[in-house]
Amino acid sequence: MDLSTAEEESNSDQIVHTPPEIDWEMLDKSKFFFLGAGLFSCVSATLYPVVVLKTRQQVSSSHLSSLKTAFSILRYEGFRGLYRGFGTSLIGTIPARATYMTALELTKSNVGTSIIKLGFPEPTAAAIANAMAGLSAALAAQLVWTPVDVVSQRLMVQGNDYSNAKISTSDQKSNKYMNGIDAFRKILNTNGPRGLYRGFGISIMTYAPSNAVWWASYSVAQRLVWGGIGSYMCNENENGGVVAFTPDSRTVMAVQGVSAAMAGGVSALVTMPLDTIKTRLQVLDSSDDNNGRKVPTIGQTVRNLVREGGWMAFYRGLGPRWASMSMSATTMITTYELLKRLSTKNQENLIR
Repeated sequence: MDLSTAEEESNSDQIVHTPPEIDWEMLDKSKFFFLGAGLFSCVSATLYPVVVLKTRQQVSSSHLSSLKTAFSILRYEGFRGLYRGFGTSLIGTIPARATYMTALELTKSNVGTSIIKLGFPEPTAAAIANAMAGLSAALAAQLVWTPVDVVSQRLMVQGNDYSNAKISTSDQKSNKYMNGIDAFRKILNTNGPRGLYRGFGISIMTYAPSNAVWWASYSVAQRLVWGGIGSYMCNENENGGVVAFTPDSRTVMAVQGVSAAMAGGVSALVTMPLDTIKTRLQVLDSSDDNNGRKVPTIGQTVRNLVREGGWMAFYRGLGPRWASMSMSATTMITTYELLKRLSTKNQENLIR
């Protein structure tokens, strides 16, 4: 997470003293992973209902709004319907997050140092390092996360017959999977490992560029926000001299949250079509082969979506996904920065 670690002087001659970057070598690894598991489990629990809404809308052939979808779930399934598959998702979140964070910090630290040595200016080096870190973290995490995603999404859409989702005949008649373990076993027995990694390729196509764009955008957004704060402070100075501004921890977290939300919104909009295709592929049941139907390819899925609602069908669930990614990005980044501060070996020089 680049915080514009150097002191930056703008055209208005103001200086904003931003906090020092906490890199991989400064972290107590055992504390980092232990606290991270607890903090991100809480974040996942808070945001999970929005993910369920997004998934239900993406697999449905109807045009229910997010609000109507939520009311339908509550009416027919109760509050528990908003947390279908959460246990499986939570179990997978811990190793996936650990993999993600490790790849992210190692790549960012090494790439950033190497790029600066090549003579690139610090802002450019930070944006490139963040983009490469997001890309490598997404690639590493998807190896763990895709099977978890497949299982949890299958559980999410069970009981979705009232919204006319085209999943499978057997799923529409009854709850096919008792729990995550049962779903994992049945998918593995029916389709083998390929069934658990269905949509892996398009997941990489979705999340790798999305992460790269998000982290680069986040780095740029932070600089813009800090620059705006610096300009405001300079304008407030009646003497027109140099303004030295040292933000406290609350200001730092606020800037991180705003920057994360900005980057999350852009990323959601750009990658929404790919996410819709990925979700469709992952929840379709290949046991339909017994009925003489083969699992649709990516091309067939695209054509089906166009037939159902034109190109706007690719943006079903955009509202929940936009909200989910913005909220997730904001909570994730503030939680992650808090985690890094709590896990730093030497805390004396950190902002309190």
